[in-house]
Amino acid sequence: MSTLVWGALLGGVAGAGLLLVGLRVSVLRRPRLADRVLPYVRDLPVRDHAAVLRPASSSPTTAAAGIFGPVLRSVADLVERVMGGSSSVRRRLQRAGLDRTVQDFRVEQAVWGLVGFGAAAGLSLLRALGGVGGVGSAVVFCALGFVCGVFLRDNRLSTQVKNRERQVLTEFPTIAELLALSVAAGESPVSALDRVVTRSHGALSEDLAQVLARIRTGEPVGPAFESLAASTGLPIVARFATGITVAMERGTPLADVLHAQAADVREAGRRLLIETAARKEIAMMAPVVFFVLPVTILFAFYPGVLGLRLTTP
Repeated sequence: MSTLVWGALLGGVAGAGLLLVGLRVSVLRRPRLADRVLPYVRDLPVRDHAAVLRPASSSPTTAAAGIFGPVLRSVADLVERVMGGSSSVRRRLQRAGLDRTVQDFRVEQAVWGLVGFGAAAGLSLLRALGGVGGVGSAVVFCALGFVCGVFLRDNRLSTQVKNRERQVLTEFPTIAELLALSVAAGESPVSALDRVVTRSHGALSEDLAQVLARIRTGEPVGPAFESLAASTGLPIVARFATGITVAMERGTPLADVLHAQAADVREAGRRLLIETAARKEIAMMAPVVFFVLPVTILFAFYPGVLGLRLTTP
């Protein structure tokens, strides 16, 4: 068959596949019968009430898992057996503030890997139609595409962790100062924490909201903050939680502790800014030396060289 026929065939198959995926996603996005009937039967006892009220996720990964669930789970199990590190993934998911399990993350890795595999397979097919490359190189290229997709999702998770920790460091001085002001005004630590959590929004506020939820369910204040210190990946937040615990156990003035920790974080941020500026100073010299300086020399000497050529007999 000619290239035109191959192109028409591939386009038709791709269009049919996209149509089927779109139809399936539209079906998954429809409200379930239980959600439509629930407002009329709220007074009846429901055992799985929280599960019924949970909104259905509409992310592409969830839609793909609903369509190709068994295949994706098999690929996710394979990725888990090859890569391992479930405890590290679980900790990074917790530090990134993502409400997902390790299995959900492995499914996402499988989806990213299959997308990379499909892109590599498409490029290999185009090369084969052009008469370039062989079967062995195409298989290796597709395998590399799958591996790159899997590692890109893992790298994306690490990036999410770093971004969230950067947000926590940015919010920490303000949150600590607000807690110190509330405690100095006469409120208890739990009341001050409730006031700050309800009036602030951000990554650190979400972590403190989880601590407040543990306290309200009956857990003592000290162990609740100790769990925050154990789960966070930032030494500053760990010292903050440990300082609150020690201040409440030994009777140390909590407001002074919070003010001192906020000042320490601001000083650490100032030092980091100075160090970053010192590193960027060397990098900023490259365009000056290699681009601005040669142009300046050219503008300074070219008229003189041109004048010497005109006056020389």
